[in-house]
Amino acid sequence: MAMRIWVIVLVLILSMGCVPNAVQESEEPDMTNTTKINYIELPVTDMAASKAFYASAFGWSYVDYGPTYASFEGAGIDGGMDAASDRKPSKNGALVVLHTKDLEVAQAAVEVAGGKITVPIFAFPGGRRFHFTDPSGNELAVWVIEE
Repeated sequence: MAMRIWVIVLVLILSMGCVPNAVQESEEPDMTNTTKINYIELPVTDMAASKAFYASAFGWSYVDYGPTYASFEGAGIDGGMDAASDRKPSKNGALVVLHTKDLEVAQAAVEVAGGKITVPIFAFPGGRRFHFTDPSGNELAVWVIEE
């Protein structure tokens, strides 16, 4: 019985293409599946204000790891906010872009939550977006697909 289960598991793994690189015929690693963005960390100057902003604007929730660090949940990617980092909030670094289904509703939520719109809604091929700063001064963007 145990042997039959292992055979079924092996058949399922092989049929799903989940064969480890060492077993695959190609000797070149598949770099498209080895390194992915998996965590975004935002430096913040005021943890309470930042948590309140993102909870109000986007419905994020948090797991606190002491007074200066909180991971966020419900953002579509794992991440956290760090109030003790030497890194400073910026409008000049990498731009984190959030996706929404309703851009106008998202912009209104950002404004009501206390965010500042830095670039009003604009169109580009395939969509529209706006940029905003959070209470700490990090600039992010929100976009929507337009077909």
